[in-house]
Amino acid sequence: MQKPMLILIAGPYRSGTDDDRDRMAANLRRLEEAAWPIFERGHIPMIGEWVALPVLESAGHDVLDPFAERVMYPTAERLLQHCDAVLRLPGASRGADQDVALARERGIPVYTSIDEVPSFQVA
Repeated sequence: MQKPMLILIAGPYRSGTDDDRDRMAANLRRLEEAAWPIFERGHIPMIGEWVALPVLESAGHDVLDPFAERVMYPTAERLLQHCDAVLRLPGASRGADQDVALARERGIPVYTSIDEVPSFQVA
């Protein structure tokens, strides 16, 4: 490994929440909990919602609007053109499953545990 990896953290965000905003916020916090361990290993964590939610807001829409489908999954797909790996967190999620399938199709490593993520040390 010659440089730090940009690692997409994939897991449930809206899935299983019945569109309850508090539950979606809790899911986002769970995704964000993986950010520090990735950073600590020398890499750059990325969560699709960090990009998609401000894009939705700037377009005048909300995550619960039907318009969100034009932003949420396409954001992850575009991010995966730049990511070097995916960390798939547990939990049912159609979007995260799509991220994993696309990553595997593109030959991008998929980790299912933070312990699988190799450390990067600057020499």
